[in-house]
Amino acid sequence: MNKDTLKRVLPMLVFVLLLMPIATSSLLDLEQRKVNELLLEQERVQREAEQKIYLMGKFDPAQREDFVLVPQEYTIVPNKIYLRKETLEAFLWMSATAEKDGIELKIASATRNFDYQKDIWEKKWTGFTFVDGQDLSKSLLDGLERFQKILEYSSVPGTSRHHWGTDVDINNANLEYFETAEGEKVYDWLTKNAPRFGFCQTYNLKGSIRSTGYNEEKWHWSYLPLARDFTQEYRKIITEEDIKGFLGDENIPALDLMNNYVSAINPACI
Repeated sequence: MNKDTLKRVLPMLVFVLLLMPIATSSLLDLEQRKVNELLLEQERVQREAEQKIYLMGKFDPAQREDFVLVPQEYTIVPNKIYLRKETLEAFLWMSATAEKDGIELKIASATRNFDYQKDIWEKKWTGFTFVDGQDLSKSLLDGLERFQKILEYSSVPGTSRHHWGTDVDINNANLEYFETAEGEKVYDWLTKNAPRFGFCQTYNLKGSIRSTGYNEEKWHWSYLPLARDFTQEYRKIITEEDIKGFLGDENIPALDLMNNYVSAINPACI
């Protein structure tokens, strides 16, 4: 290489050598960004999987730190009943206030995980538990008709709001109780006062405002500071393909379960 050529090439070599650390650094930064993005995506997928488990009730509330055992003096049944800590605190406050007005509020049912709800559902499906005085396994041989009959008051396993620890059945989960003088007094107090404590009647009377879904349940109240967010998350990450694992689940595609039941709640609770 002669001197003239060297003079021309040398500045280019120096320039290339100066750029090499910058190019190397940029490549490393790009690789690091890709790694970071992959890690973030993995974390998102993991969080979503964990939230699916929670929203579908596939856990033991006794094993979770955010759930607490409801004191026996506030329950109707002797079974162990669990709630989210925030829900229980709000209920105890509401119960104490109601007591001053001569109203007794107790919990008939609270958190029910997937297995608990599956047991309720399948006992009705097989006729072990009668529905409106009928053994549905004999009176409704058509699976879809039987499915819809059970849905009048019972949620499909994996879709119940009772999975979340935010919902309580108060005093008695039967319509007949709320037709008595005592039940009417309790319901009147709840409709006037429960919203002050964060509770909303989830399934109000069906009609023009709520035309689909479960029948009216005067006993079922959701603690909205938690339940409202869970309702939105459920619609985002749970699909009908996720809802399975119980008798009759083959009927789900025919029902538009998400719109006709999961989302068909009192508009005031949304």
